Amino acid sequence: MRLIAASPSLWRVVEPDGRVIGHLQEIAQAGAIRFRARRYSPAAHAFRDLGDFWSADDAVECLVFAR
Repeated sequence: MRLIAASPSLWRVVEPDGRVIGHLQEIAQAGAIRFRARRYSPAAHAFRDLGDFWSADDAVECLVFAR
């Protein structure tokens, strides 16, 4: 997986074949940084939050296994 910056606190999570599987959003929370895993839902035409994590690796892993 690769992370491609989309904005200062948002990254696209991209598979080796170039397909985007979701987004990783950095969230400042209670003086710490959390990482939110987000996946686009074509049926809803919106992003769906999969969860907040203490590490970027855990958030990416959530996106990978939630496919």
